[in-house]
Amino acid sequence: MQSPERFANLPEYAFPRLRALVDAYPPGPPGANAEPVAMSLGEPRHPAPPFLAEALARHVPLYGKYPPNEGAPELLEAIGGWIGRRYGVTLDAMRQVFPLNGTREGLFAAAVALSPEEKRGRKPVILLPNPFYQCYAVAAITAGAEPYYVNATAESGHLPDFAALPADILERTTAAYLCSPANPQGAVASAEYWAGLIALAERHDFMIFADECYAEVYRGAPPPGALSAAGQAGADPERVLVFHSLSKRSNLPGLRSGFAAGGPKAVAALRQLRSYAGAPLPLPAQLAAAEIWRDEAHVEANRALYAVKYAMADRILGDLPGYMPPEAGFFLWLEVEDGEAAALRLWREHGVRVLPGAYLSRPGSLDGTDPGAGFIRAALVDEPERVERGLRAIRTVLGG
Repeated sequence: MQSPERFANLPEYAFPRLRALVDAYPPGPPGANAEPVAMSLGEPRHPAPPFLAEALARHVPLYGKYPPNEGAPELLEAIGGWIGRRYGVTLDAMRQVFPLNGTREGLFAAAVALSPEEKRGRKPVILLPNPFYQCYAVAAITAGAEPYYVNATAESGHLPDFAALPADILERTTAAYLCSPANPQGAVASAEYWAGLIALAERHDFMIFADECYAEVYRGAPPPGALSAAGQAGADPERVLVFHSLSKRSNLPGLRSGFAAGGPKAVAALRQLRSYAGAPLPLPAQLAAAEIWRDEAHVEANRALYAVKYAMADRILGDLPGYMPPEAGFFLWLEVEDGEAAALRLWREHGVRVLPGAYLSRPGSLDGTDPGAGFIRAALVDEPERVERGLRAIRTVLGG
């Protein structure tokens, strides 16, 4: 029987910590009746695809059927087609694509299904970027691996430098998580970065779990993808597993539709695990998702709305010391002296809710420094007028 102590070293989940920090105080400014500005949660507020309701309604009778564990063929084909158009990669969608009930399902299941119990007779290591999506750490611990927190700082381009790790750690590594575009920093892994990481993984025989959920929210060129880089490198087809979602691309976090794609053996392992321990997305949602993956017009409209808010952030905060315009995604990663103090002040004085950076990080495994301690994360997901109000409050608190 596994002991709860395995999870004792995990930090509390970010949002309960935030509630404990700010909810004892009314939102500011004192005496005002303005509705608080939510910039803590990465929950898109832009319009859903206009055809969603009709697509769901068309398939309502299918709620009377169990959905297939491996996914509806229509959805698999639509996702495979999108991967081909977006990344120039041809997959056998029936064997290499796995629809998910939200990408968190797959990001967690990947470590459990694919990380061996030991490597070369020793406890395995799973590498995590730091800051990180906390699902990664819990997945590593559940799989019986040691989570190894690799700091992603300005000095490393806000991406982890996995190649700089000690050889002993790399030899024990079974998998590495990487989020690109990065949450929270908005940094993008270049094609060269992906090629270097894939070469490292080939050399030390570990998998790459590429969390690309923010890949369709960007301000310049489309972010390169891990599957493209793996194909160009001629890597083992089982080396890379990528994860995508409609949550950010299509403003549909409530639809819970994502996918994993990679080698057929990895996909088969995920399918087997879910057949015992998970639940596929209902068929009406799967068939609606298939239509959404085929449509790009709403995605382009979504990027245009974020472009307005990128420009707004640059204009209002651009001359603050340490301001870093995000390359992609919808978060600002802002330097402060004390993340909790800044978040509490923004709430009490301005009614603006942001997340202390340290709630997304922990002391790094290599040197013990916490890369999130001097930051706050602010999400650009609300209506432009409310985002502007939040940005001006941040300007007042940080600029003052």
